[in-house]
Amino acid sequence: MTTRVEIWTDINCPFCYLGKARFEEALSRFEHRGDVEVVHRSFELDPGLPADETGPVIPRIAAKYGIPVEQAAANERAIGAQAAELGLPYLTSGRDFGNSFDMHRLLHFALDKGRQDAMIDALYAGNFAEPEPVFADPERLVALAVRAGLDETEVRAVLNDPNAYADAVRADEREAAQLGATGVPFFVFDDKYAVSGAQPVEVFTQALTTAWNDRPAPLVLADSDACGPDGCALPGPA
Repeated sequence: MTTRVEIWTDINCPFCYLGKARFEEALSRFEHRGDVEVVHRSFELDPGLPADETGPVIPRIAAKYGIPVEQAAANERAIGAQAAELGLPYLTSGRDFGNSFDMHRLLHFALDKGRQDAMIDALYAGNFAEPEPVFADPERLVALAVRAGLDETEVRAVLNDPNAYADAVRADEREAAQLGATGVPFFVFDDKYAVSGAQPVEVFTQALTTAWNDRPAPLVLADSDACGPDGCALPGPA
């Protein structure tokens, strides 16, 4: 039996980038890490943003929160310092923002191909650690997806079909709303326990341990008629 962890995130969210690293540090230390399944789910921070609209992120943050540009820049530097503590590269200036719907569609495609974790890492690196813009640029998304090990022709087919995996993204977002998630990252362990935000490593360790210990034990009754890999046991004489 496994423990399932679902993580609602958005590529626009720096704390999702940090939270993934902290969760993975906790998972790396977890005794049963080989029996933990991790799935990334979709959550758009700004779903109403036009797909072709992008621009520098610091003025966008200042306008969204009603703070001076200087304060927004200072906040970015503070996040960069947290990233550095985790060994994560982080550009504190020069990043862009944009609609992330196509990114989420690619993450669902990558899940089908067994490359979802590599895909989200490529997107995080592209957004937070590399100077080239990642939003409103399909060619950049293609390059990141290929870096994650996905087939270029298949990736282009997904991006060129606006309906591909769109329902999966919307289903994730509906589920997040039903769970009461109003922000990301949002972690759900075995459909029972939720952790909101980029919590310290110790919090994720506790959540993993609690979820693992609360799994139902399988019921096994021995000495009964059964079939196995070598066939079925023949009944004895009456």
